[in-house]
Amino acid sequence: MILDPHLLAAFVVTTAVAMIVPGPDMFFVLGCGIRGGPRAGLLATCGVATSEAIHVALAAAGLSALFAAVPTAFTVVRLIGAAYLVYLGIQSIRNRSNFDIEALSAPALAPVRAQAYFVRGLMTNLLNPKMVTFTVALLPQFVNPNLGHVWAQFAVLGVILVAFEFLVDGTVGVLAGRIGAWLRRRRAVQRALDVAAGGIFIGLGIRLAVEKR
Repeated sequence: MILDPHLLAAFVVTTAVAMIVPGPDMFFVLGCGIRGGPRAGLLATCGVATSEAIHVALAAAGLSALFAAVPTAFTVVRLIGAAYLVYLGIQSIRNRSNFDIEALSAPALAPVRAQAYFVRGLMTNLLNPKMVTFTVALLPQFVNPNLGHVWAQFAVLGVILVAFEFLVDGTVGVLAGRIGAWLRRRRAVQRALDVAAGGIFIGLGIRLAVEKR
């Protein structure tokens, strides 16, 4: 078996929660959908998902080589990543969000070709250092070097991550108008999601930090 079934299950739950909770990518796609229509929202999602795949490939290539050359590096990366997950959980509970949902419904200053939303989604996510940090921190937590095929493990996790990205944000992009109105009316729901996600990230970070593989 390529992946540890328990780690895989934990990764699926963590990724689902991370994608469902409104964040930078979701708000970006939401804004594109509201301003450019369903096709623009879907193309923006494709751009974001493509960028995610690039992040995963780079992380997998670099980290796989690092783990092979310096076995103890895995432990170091795992602990740093676990600490980062705890940090994300605390930030989520504190609701340190600078996104203005109301501003997303404002009309665009100038018309943009639908295809340009793909490029915007690609570049916005690709050049975001937080996404690089998140990818490097998240994926190694669910890789078990003892099973071998580290690159293959990264690949499977990456496919799952990109699939969730496309499914969730793609739905938001296509249903942009309704989703935008829903989020504006239900800030309490968003707050509850923030707290729930924060608790999951903190618990997962602590569990992965003390777990021995």
